[in-house]
Amino acid sequence: MSSQSRSGKRAAPRGRRDDFSALRDGEVAVALPDHSDAALYFIGRIRTPWQRREQCPKNARESDAVCAVELDPHWIEGLKGLETATHVLLFYWMDRSRRDLVLQVPRHYGEQRGTFALRSPARPNPIAVSVARLVRIDGNVLHVSGVDCLDNTPLLDIKPYFASTDSVPDAVVGWHARRRGRLDKTRSSR
Repeated sequence: MSSQSRSGKRAAPRGRRDDFSALRDGEVAVALPDHSDAALYFIGRIRTPWQRREQCPKNARESDAVCAVELDPHWIEGLKGLETATHVLLFYWMDRSRRDLVLQVPRHYGEQRGTFALRSPARPNPIAVSVARLVRIDGNVLHVSGVDCLDNTPLLDIKPYFASTDSVPDAVVGWHARRRGRLDKTRSSR
């Protein structure tokens, strides 16, 4: 049975804490559209040591585990020249995530934010991106470190990472910077 939030939007039932479909207090879900606008090709799978959500790092910088990106052999010629890159952008489909949340309360923040203000995998189109260090390429398998997805996650695309165009060192997310400032002040006062 579903419930409604104060905004009148439909909310899914609450579930176990580790359940992908469970809503946290303060989260709001909406009905999904009747049809999709595009089709995608999964070009491979990402193999990681993480089988369950609670095992998975909350962001790619939290792990140096070497993972295997298994590219469908159909696309192997597309790797030509990639071996010269030190880092790659991996785009992947978080296939086990909710797609109907508009407001979320991440467990590590505990404050309600809009889906588009978060890097959460729960989003209308659960596309994730990681800048991964390319360790080596063996045939159709890329060995990388710096991913934050569950084992067997579908791969959407691979692009070389260009520090000259992809990096924006002065970029800021205000609410996160303010939160970090509060944490830093709390730590320094101890």
